[in-house]
Amino acid sequence: MARHRGSFERGRALERLATEPFDVLVVGGGITGAGVVLDAASRGLRAALVERDDFASGTSSKSSKMVHGGIRYLQQGDIRLVYEALAERQRLRKNAPHLVSILPFLLPIQGKGGVVPRKLARALGWAMWMYDLTGGLRIGRLHERLDADEVLAHMDTLPAERIVGGYLYYDAEADDARLTLAIARTAALGFGAAVANRVGVVSFDKDPDGRITGARAVADGAEIEIAASVVVNATGVWTDEVRTLDEGADPEALRPAKGVHVTVPWSLVRNDIAVVVPVPGDKRTVFVVPWGDLTYIGTTDTDYDGPLDDPQCTPEDVAYLLGTVNASSTKEITPADVVGTWAGLRPLVRGEGDERTADLSRQHRVTTSESGLVTITGGKLTTYRRMADDTVDAVVGMLDGRARRRAGRSRTKRLRLVGADGHEGLTETLAGHAHLDGGAIAHLVDRYGTEARVLVAMVDQDRSLADPLVEGLPYLRAEAVYAARYEMARTVDDVLSRRTRARLLAAEASAAAADDVAALIAGDLGSDEDDLRSQVSAYRAAVDAERAAADLPAGAPAMAAAPAS
Repeated sequence: MARHRGSFERGRALERLATEPFDVLVVGGGITGAGVVLDAASRGLRAALVERDDFASGTSSKSSKMVHGGIRYLQQGDIRLVYEALAERQRLRKNAPHLVSILPFLLPIQGKGGVVPRKLARALGWAMWMYDLTGGLRIGRLHERLDADEVLAHMDTLPAERIVGGYLYYDAEADDARLTLAIARTAALGFGAAVANRVGVVSFDKDPDGRITGARAVADGAEIEIAASVVVNATGVWTDEVRTLDEGADPEALRPAKGVHVTVPWSLVRNDIAVVVPVPGDKRTVFVVPWGDLTYIGTTDTDYDGPLDDPQCTPEDVAYLLGTVNASSTKEITPADVVGTWAGLRPLVRGEGDERTADLSRQHRVTTSESGLVTITGGKLTTYRRMADDTVDAVVGMLDGRARRRAGRSRTKRLRLVGADGHEGLTETLAGHAHLDGGAIAHLVDRYGTEARVLVAMVDQDRSLADPLVEGLPYLRAEAVYAARYEMARTVDDVLSRRTRARLLAAEASAAAADDVAALIAGDLGSDEDDLRSQVSAYRAAVDAERAAADLPAGAPAMAAAPAS
């Protein structure tokens, strides 16, 4: 990565937004918007990004956490998408090795009377080879055919009498919210982009010819005029709302699809790798993925026409996911076992027919309005960099000659994200630190890369920061302070929902920790007691509402530790 020459400090960013002209202003702080601002800034453009809420607070913190090509897209015939996604997966593994890691996947085969239907066996074998040849082999491992005993060794709660074999293949996983944050911070710290959360665009400025010349936004109750040659709409499921600010009418270009995940204690599933299980009576599958002492299950894929700001997991969603797993397990999981849920909306481009959302293309689309608003829609987490490349190419084509010459071509294919350089071997270097055990060191390095050194130094200064932030989860109290001091976390929810993933993993335990989190971040944010009390109350109310919407009983079940990976 380039030498740090910027800041990731909100006050400084707000000052710059109000006083500096920019070549490009990106609206939306999810994975797509973060990718666009990094691509633009790394080309040498004067770039800025504003996010109405918090970074990755929408879809980009509520995905399945997969960096993958998607075998089911092969089955739908979308080979190009799979090829592009697997190429991007490989780039991410090199550019963000501290955030993106290899994840083995098990595809069990269930047959009647110990016999696999010939048609099914042929289809699965074809899919595995196609995945390897399309780009899966870039990970350095071919798929493997497993016998029944080998399958059960990876998940012993599968019904042994029905398992006749399976396949093992390899993909990757990432904490989506932290990946988004790392991309945004790389743009700001490494290339001088002005990046700020809690800045909501309310209108666009236009010249006498109707061309957009910037935007008006509200931050902390004050209006800011942001001058920009080009504005990019990268707001995901809110794309149509932003286009309406420009065009004056709702274009209805998107068809949101809801995806829900639930988290349960690992002891109820006992899988040491990710497992793909079929949905009974449907042509879909769900992932069952270990995450520390927990396992998450997802996802659903259904049409959604409710409020975009607060999609909820419903009792029907819980029943669908638990019913799917229970149909392939000897242990029954009930709603009382669910410790966390999350619901996100996919910004799918509306199709021509009435096909299911699961069948809609995940390809992206870049369009430009008559007034010059560039909009990027569709796509998926894994292909964010490619989406950003295409978007900034469109931006560059709209700039004047001097800015266009300054821009050049995209440089992000080999651009390491903040925390990546020097990451290799850091766990061993820091191992044996006086105040943190090896597990805590590995946890910090996997989440922060080389910036783990800062957190270790914070623990040196205050040993209480080595204590757990949330009971039953691996996060340290130091991480809350770091989030407020260096990662632009502004609220208790920012810390517990996105800087850490405590709310997704153990919602009630995270609510119990909210007071401590508020106290930890108060000094860095300059918050008063009333504000902190309000944040804690709002967080707990949101957790309660989330569980009530899903009709989940109160009281978290006990968790048994998962085996060391």
